Formats: sequence, structure tokens, C-alpha cells
Amino acid sequence: MNPASFKQLEALLLVARHESVSRAAEALHVTQPAVSLQLRMLEEAAGTPLTRKVGRGIQLTAAGEVMVDFADRILRLWEEATDEVAALKGAISGTLRIGAITTAEYLLPPMLVQFTTERPGVRIKLQAGNRNEIVSMLTKHEIDLAIMGTPPRELRTNASRFARHPMAFIASPDHPLMKRKRVALGDIMDANLLVRERGSGTRTTVERLFKEAGMPLRIGSELSSNEAIKRMAVAGLGVAFLSVHACTLEFEAGLVGLLPMAENPVEADWYVMHLTDKPIPTVAAAFQDFVIENGQQVVHKQLGAFHRDAARLQRTRKPR
Repeated sequence: MNPASFKQLEALLLVARHESVSRAAEALHVTQPAVSLQLRMLEEAAGTPLTRKVGRGIQLTAAGEVMVDFADRILRLWEEATDEVAALKGAISGTLRIGAITTAEYLLPPMLVQFTTERPGVRIKLQAGNRNEIVSMLTKHEIDLAIMGTPPRELRTNASRFARHPMAFIASPDHPLMKRKRVALGDIMDANLLVRERGSGTRTTVERLFKEAGMPLRIGSELSSNEAIKRMAVAGLGVAFLSVHACTLEFEAGLVGLLPMAENPVEADWYVMHLTDKPIPTVAAAFQDFVIENGQQVVHKQLGAFHRDAARLQRTRKPR
């Protein structure tokens, strides 16, 4: 097999991703004939066809599937190598590959902005998903760091707590339950409880709360989107149980508030983690340290309106 170039490997990766030479050319900002030439040269180096034309699209041959897997790993290793060499010169740069459960999408941006402002050579590749998807990304080495509520037991990870994670029963200020001085857990059973799908962190927590209280969990609506749950709660169509991180703008705008319940909100922890059996790039290690050192401060600032609402509720709960 003759040597192949990084340009040829990148062309193959993008053709495989887009199933189109023209779209790959657009992504690379080159002409379509240039991508076709790189593919042809790579096939000559491999000594076998790597793609086939199917209708208007392009599909990989069996050899192409093998080559794409190795091409991805080769290019990723080269990127890591150049990042580590830059780190030896005192510059933190490269691609920060991080995965976060859906709720952490609201948590991470302020941290990423602060981190990258001080390190302009860092690029971000953020992938969000449910817990199972993030665990899968870690397993496949598609991400270097993960942010979630509880470290996965099925993987050996180096996990560090960096901030408290409030989850709460919330509703529109006009909801009937918001007019009461005290609301019990049983009061929301007939209030169309809005929750995430089974397996999500907030769903697991609300299931635990009802179980510990010895009460059946009666779900009004189950949705896979925080945004959909918030919209229904704001419209007064039910009581939601969500991470407060997902509702910062709604708290600031006064569109939702905390239900006056004992032990509302419920607090857990945010963790940042990586696999123990795989060294992480310097840029990932730097961000992990940054999150551990600054995470709680950033979270407190982000949840300012929520903390004011919680403090007000605490004052109303004190006996007169």
C-alpha cells in the first residue's frame, strides 16, 4: 500500500459523512473535482475501491468502511499530537471534545465562554444527549470529558464534583397551587405533573421522591424535551419538575416560580469525568481543572433569580 495524505483521509471522511462529493467539497471549501481527485488517489494507494455510486449519492464499500474508521482515528491522533506539542510551548489549544446530558446544555455555555476567552486557540466540540448517549460517547472515545449528574457505574471514570445541581417543582405564577401558603407532595398528583422521559436525571429524582414518601407517582405528561415542558408550565397546563438550570430565563422573566413546598428544590451534584484508562488531552485536563475551580461560582451567578425566589420562599416558611 502506498502512503496516503491527510487531505485524502479527510476527503474520505467527509464524503462518508455527507454521502456526497459535492457536499464534502462545500465543507472543505474546495471544488468537487479536487475532492474526487483526493478520493481517486486514496483508492490507488489502498489498491481497492473505497466508494460506490448509488443513484445520486455515494456509499462506502467494505474496504471504505474499514478505511473511514482508521482515517478518523489517524486524524484525531494527529490533532491531539499537535495540541500536545503546542502545550509544551505553553499554549493551551486544540479541540475540547465534551459531552453533556441535555440539562447541562444550559449550564456549560458561561463556562465555555470564560474558558475560551482566556484561551483563544481552543475550539469546542460539544455534544448533548441523554445519559445513555453520553455514556456511549465516552465508551467509544468520541468525547474526552463528560458532564452529568451521577458517574456511570458501568464505566471506570475519574469523576469530580464541581457544583450543586438544584431540581424543583415549578409552575406558572397564575397556577392555583402557587396561591397556597403550603403545598404537599400529594397536592400535585392531580395537577398534571410534567416530567422528562424515563432514564433522565430529573425523572429518576422525582420517582425517588414519591417512593420515599410512600406515594404512587401519577404522571400527567411525559416529554423528552425540557423546552416543551417549560412551555406547558408557563402556559399553566401543569406543574413541572425540572433542573433549575433549564429555567434560568423563565425565572428571570417571572414566567415560572417555585411551588411553596418543603424541601423544594432538591439538590444533587454536577460531575465532570473522564475514563480512567485513557489519558486525556491537555486542553481537556485544563478545562476539567477550570470547571472544578470555577464551576460553583459560575452556577451561583447563573441562578441568581432562582436563589432570590428560593430565599423569598424560605422567609415565608418561617413561623411567625
